[in-house]
Amino acid sequence: MDGRRNDHLLKLIQAGLMAALCYVGYAVFPAISASGTKIHIGNAFVVLAAYLLGGVYGGLAGAVGLSIADITGGYAASAPRTFIAKLVIGLVTGFVAHRLGRLSENHKPAHLLKWSVIAAVCGLGFNCIFEPSLKYVWYTLLFPNAGKASSAIKALLAVTTYTTIINAVTNSVIAVVLYHALRPVLIKTGCLLPVTEGRKAV
Repeated sequence: MDGRRNDHLLKLIQAGLMAALCYVGYAVFPAISASGTKIHIGNAFVVLAAYLLGGVYGGLAGAVGLSIADITGGYAASAPRTFIAKLVIGLVTGFVAHRLGRLSENHKPAHLLKWSVIAAVCGLGFNCIFEPSLKYVWYTLLFPNAGKASSAIKALLAVTTYTTIINAVTNSVIAVVLYHALRPVLIKTGCLLPVTEGRKAV
């Protein structure tokens, strides 16, 4: 019981740290707007959080950190959508990484690399479609705004634009590199926690 409580506390601490890193990745490093799409590395830390903590904790860490970045950066109106979108990135990445790839278990490096790449591509690739779709629904059904809804459709139709590709690829590479650099250290210090992601813990 004490071990479980300690693991839970450590996971909360790590989630708080990842939320802070998500904030820094968006708010501190330069973000460039192109065709309504921002280039930043905040999503890399959402993916990294999902690797380390699973989809729920990782997604919530990213959702909180990047929503706060929106609010403090003058984009408070976007914060609710950001929360949903980043939570979904974490959930998708975590599902693929841990439910399918079982990333937190002991595996050969090739297996870990393969599934970390697949999980990042799935999470960030899905976001390329989900985020503009959410924006379209948001401004069509919830808060009608024809101009912003039209902008969302254009973004959805242009998911292959260089901005979207750069964003997804850059964040995927950063997340994978950071994970494989951190994993041995976390194992050595006993800080790499098991992630069951919907499976019963053994």
